[in-house]
Order: sequence, then structure tokens, then C-alpha cells
Amino acid sequence: MDKGQIRHVVAIGSGKGGVGKSSATALLAAELRRRELRVGILDADVTGPSMPKLLGLTGPLVDRGEGIEPSTSPSGVVVISSQFLVEDEQTPVIWRGPLVTRLITQFFGGVNWGALDYLLIDMPPGTSDVPLTVFQTIPIDGMIFVFTPQDLAALIVKKAMNMARDLHVPLIGVVENMAELTCPQCGHHIAPFGPSHVDAVAREYGVPVIAHLPLDPRLSELCDAGRIEQYAVPSVAAYADTFLAAIDRTEKAKLTTL
Repeated sequence: MDKGQIRHVVAIGSGKGGVGKSSATALLAAELRRRELRVGILDADVTGPSMPKLLGLTGPLVDRGEGIEPSTSPSGVVVISSQFLVEDEQTPVIWRGPLVTRLITQFFGGVNWGALDYLLIDMPPGTSDVPLTVFQTIPIDGMIFVFTPQDLAALIVKKAMNMARDLHVPLIGVVENMAELTCPQCGHHIAPFGPSHVDAVAREYGVPVIAHLPLDPRLSELCDAGRIEQYAVPSVAAYADTFLAAIDRTEKAKLTTL
């Protein structure tokens, strides 16, 4: 499949559910928009979509005969999601693998994305049909891996990283989510999930740590209200800075292998 007018396609995943892949995707998209970059999100978590909720978006999808029109968030991020295909947010998507994978390819090739600087693909957990479809049919530039500090999360994210590496997908970097909590009374930093493993994983795979994102009750409130784009803090700005630098390194590495 061809990228069309999309400059960079980046997958964001983990292998494990519940680590905040979708919020990490939405936060990055919002920060890139603040820098006036053109950004889209393909919600590839077909059976468990959360991107519309985070961004305050609703369906239905519109097809005017020349492709599907994506929804647009308040900040201008264009978004496609299976959530827009169902009646309400509590209706489950109960599909077998082949139908899910066909939808993913249609979302990439059949949507009027327009000219984008970055298309971020919010991946589902696991190493099954959807990651295989994305890696083998969509021309992605690389993948970011999100996980939380627990040893179990680090173990499972390595499975996803090994899968990507085996399929020759560039590993852009790792993001540690829910890294620490700041006490509202004394300002002390607490590690609620224990010691971090992100630096060790980054060293093992030879990739940069792109972000340490906090566990912040305000972020949770904004997510529930569909206003995650309003969460603008220094850690998110640093996330975008390191991401853009990592993309630049990945592009230069590709050029040296040509």
C-alpha cells in the first residue's frame, strides 16, 4: 500500500493491555498539533477502541463516494476508529480476525487522510492478526513501545519488540507510562508500580527512551471528559521533542542502508 500524502506512519503499541497506549498516542498527537504539524490517528484497536472517548469524538462515518471522511478533534487531529461504526460507545465489536484485518487495511487505504506529517497507529494489545496486518501491509516507518514500570509489563513488551524486529520494523523507542505520582501535599515523587525497567529495556534493544509520562489524576479526569488534548505539561512537550529527534535518526539510518 502507498502512503499517498502522508510523510511518516508510526505505530504505537505494547503487547500488553492497560498500559496507556491510547493515551500516549493521543498526547503525542495533541502536542504535535500544538507545533502546527498535520496529524492523524488510525485507531487499530478494532474490538476495544478508546480514541474517540479520549478525544470527545462521535460517529457515524461518512463516505461520499470518494473515500471515508475521518472525524476531526478540537485541535485538528483527524481520526478513524471502529467506534464510529457502532450505535453507541457500549456496543461491542464482535468480529473474527479476517474481518478485523480487512477493516484495518480499509482504514489506511480507503480514508481521505489528506496531507499529513504524521499518521499515528494506535495498536491493540497482543502479537496476533492486527500487528501482522499493519507490519506486512502498511508502509510504517517504525514503532514506539509503551509500558509501565512493572517487570511483567517489561516482559510482555519485549515480545512485541521481538515481533517487530523479526518482521524488520524499525524500533523507534520506548515510552514509560505511569512512571511516577507526585504527592499533592508535599510534592514528593512516588513510584506506585515499583522500580523502573525502561532504561534496561532501552539498552537491551539499542533504542532511546522517548518519554517518562506521569501518573496524574488530572490526566485521568481529562481522558474521562474527552479533553485529553488540553493536557499540556513539560513531560508531554519533552515526549514530542524526543520523538521528533528519534524519527530524524530513523530516517537517517534508512538513508545509510540504501
